[in-house]
Amino acid sequence: MAKNLEAPTTLLPVVAAALVDGDGRVLLQRRPPGKAMAGLWEFPGGKVEPGESPERALVRELAEELEIVVDPACVRPACFASAALGERHLILLLYVVDEWTGEPRAVEASGLAWVRPAEMRALPMPPADEPLIDLLARLMA
Repeated sequence: MAKNLEAPTTLLPVVAAALVDGDGRVLLQRRPPGKAMAGLWEFPGGKVEPGESPERALVRELAEELEIVVDPACVRPACFASAALGERHLILLLYVVDEWTGEPRAVEASGLAWVRPAEMRALPMPPADEPLIDLLARLMA
């Protein structure tokens, strides 16, 4: 017997980076005032544009948000999260990046912080990012 399926949902693919430094810390950025979920800490990244691969989208987003240059070959898939977001459904693809050129700078974010995965649990983060903390901690162990 077929299950009762929900109405079709528009998927919103989003990419994010766990930028990992030489000390095993991950860079988080704080959402600026005036934006949805202002003040929450998140992995840097953003929406995948039509016709764009997730890896290219992440490279573009990191250049726009942090003014760093990342070689697409250095973008490694890590894990994903799935969450309802109003009328859409968010698919958040998290990648690990441990090589880049430049010093990350908060272009739009209200702040940056280098933290260990265990420390992330104490920070307010968007609901879609929270399940990624344990997955990331296991990957980095």
